[in-house]
Amino acid sequence: MHIVYLHGFNSSPKSLKAGETAVWLNLHAQDIELHCPKLSPHPAEAIRQAETLLLSLPADTLLIGSSLGGFYATYLAERHGRPAALINPAIRPDRDLARFAGEQTNPYTGEVYTLGDADLAALQAQTTDKPTAGRYWLLLGSRDEVLDWREAARHYNGNRQTVFNGDDHRLNNWPKVLPDVVAWGQRQLSKPS
Repeated sequence: MHIVYLHGFNSSPKSLKAGETAVWLNLHAQDIELHCPKLSPHPAEAIRQAETLLLSLPADTLLIGSSLGGFYATYLAERHGRPAALINPAIRPDRDLARFAGEQTNPYTGEVYTLGDADLAALQAQTTDKPTAGRYWLLLGSRDEVLDWREAARHYNGNRQTVFNGDDHRLNNWPKVLPDVVAWGQRQLSKPS
């Protein structure tokens, strides 16, 4: 089995959740290969990078996406019929990131870039209006300070959802639920197409 972990806006493969995922897999599931690409800050390029990686891997690949990475994971899951676990996923990043238009600095990498109208348009073009029921597992924090978890819960109606009462956007419960997410992904990938 392979896992593609897609990080969020102004994040990187060095994020805490990505690191926790790598450590747990190294200790408990060494037969699973983790891929955590450094995604471009520009959405059209980020999707190209993630899709190229996904298509280079076998069919037994689980997508995991956090925040904006959850939005990307949804787009790819729909296009390629893969299961995805989504951690506080962005639903309308074209709307939510509009206030960040202009010059940005990624705090993990130090990369300086400009988030422009073309980036917001690319996000709008990647929006999935009706995610496939049964393809996703949402992991939501009820005190998410960045995104409204209720919007995600409504958007992914018909999919498995776990809401952690009092947890935030970072989702501190991630290490505790990760073994269950991996087991769920294995079950999803073993189902006949």
